[in-house]
Amino acid sequence: MFFCDPPGRTDIDSLFNFGHNNVEHNYILFHDQEPIHLDIHQPMFDAVVDRNRDIHNVVQAGIVTSEYNSEFVEQVCSQFNWQHYYYFYHGWAALDWYRGYNQTWLVLPPEQRTITRSFISPNRIVGGKRDHRVLLLYHLFRNQVKNAWISCPRVCPAENITIDDIAAKFNARYPDISTVFEQAPIPMNFPGETDHPMHSCWLSLFDECAESLAYVVTETVFQGRRQHLTEKTFKPICLQMPFVLASAAGSLEYLRSYGFRTFGDLWDESYDAETDDFVRLEKIGLLLKDLDNLSKRELNQLYRAAMPAVEHNYKHFYGGTFEAILWNELQRMLTQIKNDFRI
Repeated sequence: MFFCDPPGRTDIDSLFNFGHNNVEHNYILFHDQEPIHLDIHQPMFDAVVDRNRDIHNVVQAGIVTSEYNSEFVEQVCSQFNWQHYYYFYHGWAALDWYRGYNQTWLVLPPEQRTITRSFISPNRIVGGKRDHRVLLLYHLFRNQVKNAWISCPRVCPAENITIDDIAAKFNARYPDISTVFEQAPIPMNFPGETDHPMHSCWLSLFDECAESLAYVVTETVFQGRRQHLTEKTFKPICLQMPFVLASAAGSLEYLRSYGFRTFGDLWDESYDAETDDFVRLEKIGLLLKDLDNLSKRELNQLYRAAMPAVEHNYKHFYGGTFEAILWNELQRMLTQIKNDFRI
């Protein structure tokens, strides 16, 4: 068994394995945390193969991912002759990281909220494979969104590149993008965001969320044909909020397959079916502009109308039914591995 430790690392130095001295040899790589990017992960995948190169009786080899219906997984499996196995790792991570918040007073009950903002959109890392967040911010600033909580760095803290340099990559499609960012009031930070920049494993921004209609989730993965949702998607669910999901096409449908509800009866969710990544972001930008144009009375009416779906999602997450779905899925995967590897 091969795996990377600590979680989130995918370099060769983080690659570990357990082996045995059996004549017939199987191996399986757990790449179940990060999405597959061959330009980044090729050396690590090659290292897995190299460590097995001297073993001549490899019977079965596989890779476990948290990536569903993915063209990138298909490419890797074809290249290395690996069998693919899937389970929703980030669903388990969210259940672990956000456990107990339903027993605290940190999250204001929905019936006590007064909605004064259209949405909240945290954006900390905007470089590298997450530069789609720069395009979303471009649409928000260009559409003159004024009544939302938005964070936007001047310099990406992970990639150490300015947002202006990232934006310049999209000049051909959006000639005014550099001007839009030059005129935008950035950096824009939430209170405490710079002191505690890494918020993956806990909930935060309770006050800002309590006065916002929707949570805009800018997921880790946006481009290409694949489903790879992370703990980010579960934050609005645990904060008892509606959400707009800026992710790969079909992400809302994928989330619904795990028993959650979305908000297509309240606003246009057709963006989820748009396979052109640029057009999908444009549709999301227009939707958010429409929400931002609502009056405070309309925002509160819409929030109340969203309550049946919000309450369902909250109970589904904390009440055990989501966990039961994940457990059945995990058992099916392990049974499949057992059968394929003749364990």
